Formats: sequence, structure tokens, C-alpha cells
Amino acid sequence: MRKTLPAVLLLACACALAAPPSNHDVSKETVEKWMKELSNWGRWGKDDQLGALNLITPAKRKAAVALVRDGVGVSLARDTEKDKASDNPDPFEHKMTWTGKTTPGQFSLDRYGVSYHGYAHTHMDALCHMFYNGKMFNGYSQQEVTDKGAQKLSILNEKNGIMSRGLLMDIPRLKGVPYLDTSVAIYPEDLEAWEKQAGIKVGSGDIVFIRTGRWARRAAKGPWDASKNSAGLHVSSVKWLKERDVAMVGSDAASDVMPSLVTGVAQPVHQLLLIAMGTPIFDNCDLERLSEETNKRKRWEFLLTASPLAVTGGTGSPINPIATF
Repeated sequence: MRKTLPAVLLLACACALAAPPSNHDVSKETVEKWMKELSNWGRWGKDDQLGALNLITPAKRKAAVALVRDGVGVSLARDTEKDKASDNPDPFEHKMTWTGKTTPGQFSLDRYGVSYHGYAHTHMDALCHMFYNGKMFNGYSQQEVTDKGAQKLSILNEKNGIMSRGLLMDIPRLKGVPYLDTSVAIYPEDLEAWEKQAGIKVGSGDIVFIRTGRWARRAAKGPWDASKNSAGLHVSSVKWLKERDVAMVGSDAASDVMPSLVTGVAQPVHQLLLIAMGTPIFDNCDLERLSEETNKRKRWEFLLTASPLAVTGGTGSPINPIATF
């Protein structure tokens, strides 16, 4: 005779299968604990201002250059957004000052203006971009950032450029979808599944780009307020990134899943990366062509180069990261 489980037990089993792992439930108190546990403060000396970029050693750069086989470059920058939209409240300003029609002479001139932080423009966050309890990375006071700019941890520290092995972690392709829907969180098990599928292990000094398919979704469904709803990393993924000792993290939005899923902490991924770990961030990268090129080659590693503007005291910079295969 076939035996059946009691209804209560069946319900309990179903709930257990449906319930996410406990590391998906992160509180504000846990984030505060991780601010200490994942900290790189003092790791490279009390006066250090490079943070995790110290992990990009000369040997790491030489190994990254050796990845170039085809000589094909791919920009990871979004074309400038000049029209106001729900995800672009401060459009890129481009004013022609001399033109072929209105100005006599041999030259055309123009002027740029951009409020680049936010969800529209591809940019890099310097380590002075965010504060926690009055401090920035390595214990520098937020008072170091004045109306004259950041006196410590500014983008000027990256003036010599960034060069390392870049990796695309293409989560939509992993899941067999064109893009992740809004507010979908990416967990450590997703990153490990990508490693297994790609046959690559993320390592020390790597620059990791997380594709959510944000721009593919925007093309299909139109703009939306990504600051309120966007797919991205769950804060538990930051521990995983620290274990791998990555040098930088980039994404096609702003890294954090929004809402953050941590009550009382708006952007815990940003907070842990920039302040605790000293890991600079690339925001709003356009990873669509990179996704196509990596998938075509079945190669998800490449030489990554980027050169921020040398702005004294800047909290970041508009940027054009380049992947070279």
C-alpha cells in the first residue's frame, strides 16, 4: 500500500525548499559587523590611498596584457545621454561654441558639462565618494572632502590609469534570459555558478563586471527609475568578492540591487566596497557588446584598461573602460 506524508509535513518540506539560504537574510547589524570583518584598513599602510588597486601588481598587469590575442577593443561606456529621462534627471550637456555654419575660421569648438554620479552616465567612483560614521576608507575623515574637493582618496590617485585582467560575469546568459528583471538580487551562488559555467576562477587583482542586462531591458521596455528598482548584487556577494580579493567591481547599473533588501542600509554593496574594502567601482557600464563578444569567443577574460580624468580633488570621473581581446 502506498503511504503518503501528512499534509503538515508536506507543507513544511515545501516551505523548506522554497526558503532561501540563511545568508540571503542580512540585517543592518550584519552589515556593520562586515564593515570590520571585511576591512582592508591598514593592509597597505596607514597612509594608503589606493586601496584594493594595490592588488594590481606589475606581474598582474603583464599577465593581463598577455591575454590580448585578437587585437579587438570593446568600449564598456554608454553613449552620452543628452535627453532627460526617469533614469537621467541630469542629462549630459554638450554645447557647440564654434561651428562650421556660424563661426569663421578653421576650427569647431564645444563645451561639455556632466553631473556624472547617478544612474545614467558611465563613471568611476573614487574612494572618497562615500562616508560611514564620519569616515572614509583607511580611516580618513569625511572632513577631508571640502568645497575645494577631496584632499584624500580623490580620483587623482588613479591618474596613472588602471590595467588588469577583466572578467565578465554574465548573469542573464547564466540564467538563459535576455536580461534580469528589476529588483532581482544576485547571490554568491550565482557568482559561483558563473565560474563553473565559464571555467574561470576569479582571482586577486581581477576587475569583475556584473552584467544584469539593464540596457537590454531599457531598449525593450523603455527607461525607468533605476535608483529605486534595479537588479544587482545582494550584499552577501561582497563577502565572496573579498574572498576572491578583487581589485574593482563594475556593473551596468550601480552594483547594489535596489531596493537593497537590508532594512536601514540604502546601498550596502557600495558601502562595503568603497569604505571597508577600498574597492573602486565602475557604474553604468554598457556591457551589451561585451556580452556578445565574450559569448562569441567563449572567452570571458580580457585586458581591461581605463583612464579617469586627472581632476584634482574629484570624487570620481566619467570614464570609458576598454576590454581588449
